[in-house]
Amino acid sequence: MQLQYPRNQAPEVALSRPGTQGTGSGGRLSPSLQPREAPAPVTTSPPTSTSSSSSWSAQPTCKSDPGFRITVVTWNVGTAMPPDDVTSLLHLGGGDDGDGADMIAIGLQEVNSMINQRLKDALFTDQWSELFMDALGPFNFVLVSTVRMQGVILLLFSKYYHLPFLRDVQTDCTRTGLGGYWGNKGGVSVRLAAFGHMLCFLNCHLPAHMDKAEQRKDNFQTILSLQQFQGPGAHGILDHDLVFWFGDLNFRIESYDLHFVKFAIDSNQLHQLWEKDQLNMAKNTWPILKGFQEGPLNFAPTFKFDVGTNKYDTSAKKRKPAWTDRILWKIKAPGGGPSPSGRESHRLQVTQHSYRSHMEYTVSDHKPVAAQFVLQFAFRDDVPLVQLEVADEWVRPEQAVVRYRMEMVFARSSWDWIGLYQVGFRHCKDYVAYVWTKHEDVDGHVYQVTFSEESLPKGDGDFILGYYSHNHSILIGVTEPFQISLPTSELASSSTDSSGASSEDEDDSTLELLAPKSRSPSPGKSKQHRSRSPGLARFPGLALRPSSQERRGASRSPSPQSRRLPRVAPDRASDGGNRGSSEEGPSRLPGPWAFPPAVPRSLGLLPALRLETIDPGGGGGSGSWGPALEAPAPNSLSPSPQGQQGLEEEGLGP
Repeated sequence: MQLQYPRNQAPEVALSRPGTQGTGSGGRLSPSLQPREAPAPVTTSPPTSTSSSSSWSAQPTCKSDPGFRITVVTWNVGTAMPPDDVTSLLHLGGGDDGDGADMIAIGLQEVNSMINQRLKDALFTDQWSELFMDALGPFNFVLVSTVRMQGVILLLFSKYYHLPFLRDVQTDCTRTGLGGYWGNKGGVSVRLAAFGHMLCFLNCHLPAHMDKAEQRKDNFQTILSLQQFQGPGAHGILDHDLVFWFGDLNFRIESYDLHFVKFAIDSNQLHQLWEKDQLNMAKNTWPILKGFQEGPLNFAPTFKFDVGTNKYDTSAKKRKPAWTDRILWKIKAPGGGPSPSGRESHRLQVTQHSYRSHMEYTVSDHKPVAAQFVLQFAFRDDVPLVQLEVADEWVRPEQAVVRYRMEMVFARSSWDWIGLYQVGFRHCKDYVAYVWTKHEDVDGHVYQVTFSEESLPKGDGDFILGYYSHNHSILIGVTEPFQISLPTSELASSSTDSSGASSEDEDDSTLELLAPKSRSPSPGKSKQHRSRSPGLARFPGLALRPSSQERRGASRSPSPQSRRLPRVAPDRASDGGNRGSSEEGPSRLPGPWAFPPAVPRSLGLLPALRLETIDPGGGGGSGSWGPALEAPAPNSLSPSPQGQQGLEEEGLGP
């Protein structure tokens, strides 16, 4: 079976089955990476080391390896509404460069953060995040992580088949506005290990105006010193093997007056302005910037424009154009300490293939800036922690069986689950169905789970399976795309009516069983995240309830925090001390829960709500929301996992 992709949307990496699994010709396994066409020569690398660690378990990168391609975007959106299309900004569908990235980092500044908008964004995914997920989903990109601090947002996407090789994802944020009490200025970051190499993406919005250069330096130093990460890897930002620093850094052009700056721009003599750019001058004088690199500024200054035009500021202020929006990177040299990966050498090379602005976007007084990089790893840790095996096609419900094996080093959790995703899914919680994992051997360290018939999608479609790790907060094992071709409810109903073999009650039960269901967001993490967005905010003293017209039945959330019945998961709570082992996947639901075939389109969608005051001392524990959050009516989507509570007596309700 060959999956057909739309034009300009075919992934540039061939997915193949690892040869060590010993499966039959009908099996689908976690994909491995095949060499692609080699890129341009590498231009940036740290000093090489002649020694290498014999304990490195990853395989050396072959000479034909094309590298790992990263696109970084920064845009001060000036509180504007999102544009209709961002395809050109993300370099999607453009021939050789189109959808060629393996990972995309998007840093936004000045996203509308007025109180009414922030409340809406706390309950729903913000419009900018929705825009980028919608644009990137068809190109097989999945949201890895996101963090928001008022108007500063960082989104990190990756091709779904790279997810098993991304580990230790963490986020942090630092406020520097109003002496550190306000988040209109500051920095947000996402760090992770990619194929065994520690990467950090830092999106900053620094103080404005010509005379604030020293304050910008102080703010940057504060961000670097305060942001710390947990775990055995890199703790500080500069401890990572590679750091991308970008955002509205607000550096200006000194000395030259407005007329000379505009003349240099109009006559395409930008090099005359480089030496007076504050950031270029600071690279030679500020120790904190030692090692940071930037491509040539061969594009016109990106600030300040009249909104809706490509004309520089014509207001009474007539602000001087400047390169405020920048993208820099820094490779950790071997002399800077041991590699975060624990190896003696962390050989890494970086090439910047493009660095440009996008004048076609006029919704803000800033122009977005994008840069494309190719990373060459000396070694790749490319063994997934979980290997999944599934049949080429599911045409009968009894074929919905998943077998998987785990690496010995994998720290599994009773909160792990396997999700069924439609090709083009947007994030790890955007599944069609799920089943809790089991931890009993079926055959020599091989485990097996089965999707219930009522949870399976009806009709034809291309899907993948992913193993979600509670500890890693990411899919650590995925399969190649496979096909599901199951009869629809209408066909099943017609067959049942014509046979006349079943009673009226049995016919109703069959219709209910085959009715497509919408899925609640996935079983959530019970850990506290420092700064993760979008998600459901916690409002002390308030309970979110559906309107009285929408209340129907009991809550059906699969959230671990809400499990109360021994049949499902006895004594599970958000603190790890009371966790039990779930032996069952979600069971069928009673008749009122016949949902339409909807896939969650948001990280935190809620039904119509009303806010009620509750006793802050009541409820106790992570389940303090208790039964206050009742189930919405059909056709609504479930809120984020942290807010889901309650269970149907029949078992978990997806």
